[in-house]
Amino acid sequence: MSTQTAAPHRPLQLPALAGWLILTFIFAAIGAYASAQAADFYLQLDRPAWAPPAWLFGPAWSALYLLMAISAWHVQRTATNASARPALTLYVVQLAANALWTWLFFGWHLGAWAFAEILLLWVLIAAIIVAFWRRDRVAGLLLVPYIGWVSFATCLCYSIWQRNPSVL
Repeated sequence: MSTQTAAPHRPLQLPALAGWLILTFIFAAIGAYASAQAADFYLQLDRPAWAPPAWLFGPAWSALYLLMAISAWHVQRTATNASARPALTLYVVQLAANALWTWLFFGWHLGAWAFAEILLLWVLIAAIIVAFWRRDRVAGLLLVPYIGWVSFATCLCYSIWQRNPSVL
């Protein structure tokens, strides 16, 4: 006879998932608005040989935003509201920082500010991974591709900024 107890049942909370998806994609849309002409601008820039093609950014970011929203949902459904609030607030702050980067780089062509801001974004993502991991390991793991992509994007941002001083 086993003495192992079953894991506590956690409801799916599908309306909460929908809420995190909507909120996350609202911030994505704010960034996307700034990058409406990003492909043309990106193609005009002097880019390193390792820079991805412009078409890759949309699908990559769509997948990352989906993972981010699911991660926030995991935290919400596995913790009490009071204990999850600081981590989820930090999540929303990083969403705003993420959207701001697009405006700085593509909308306003401010390379130095975009680079400084993406460094801040990276720190926020790292903090969210730690905060989410403490509440739900799956939630933390879901953000690993995001920090990986932003690490790459940080290097790309710096390289493009340095190569295009008259434009950025």
